[in-house]
Amino acid sequence: MQIVIALFDRFTALDAVGPHQVLHHLPGAEVIFAAERTRVVTDESRTLSLRADASFADVPRPDIVVIPGGPGQADQMTPGPLQDWLLQADATSTWTTSVCTGALVLAAAGLLAGRKATTYWLAHEELRRLGADPQQERWVFDGKYVTAAGVSAGIDMALALAGRIAGDEEAQRIQLAIEYDPHPPYDSGSPATAKPEIVEGFAARSRFAARG
Repeated sequence: MQIVIALFDRFTALDAVGPHQVLHHLPGAEVIFAAERTRVVTDESRTLSLRADASFADVPRPDIVVIPGGPGQADQMTPGPLQDWLLQADATSTWTTSVCTGALVLAAAGLLAGRKATTYWLAHEELRRLGADPQQERWVFDGKYVTAAGVSAGIDMALALAGRIAGDEEAQRIQLAIEYDPHPPYDSGSPATAKPEIVEGFAARSRFAARG
């Protein structure tokens, strides 16, 4: 089972690494990081890099596609190497997935038209403008398309996907293997629970502020 995680400049690290940490445990999984060419790709913080050991041309028919988000997603919304590969790969994939604003890349390719999907909380209106039906959920399945909310939700999405592929018990074993048992020190991980002043201040500084 070939799982390809696409990389592009200024991706969000956990969007890619979170699903990788889960999905590589699946029986028979081959997880590959790919980009338009083999190279080192740097994340949005410019402090972490991952190596794409395959070009998109090397992996034309993956079983599972994972598209991360991040500020660099804005450069992946129009025809180009990633969009061209995504459309080709989606034609035969079993699952096409995204994390955070990676859903906007799927939607820009026309893959989420009329479908329920989720994304980063500040990007829901952008997702709607691109033809999807945004849901306030941690992850969403609609057919073979699986979308996750912001950043850390990619781990949850990957576990849910693992359950669909290998069964609930295997997914639970993976969860135990990575000791995924979050107990954050603050209840501020969602706009529904964070203090209003924190939500408003963060939203005002967001790259989506003028669009939302």
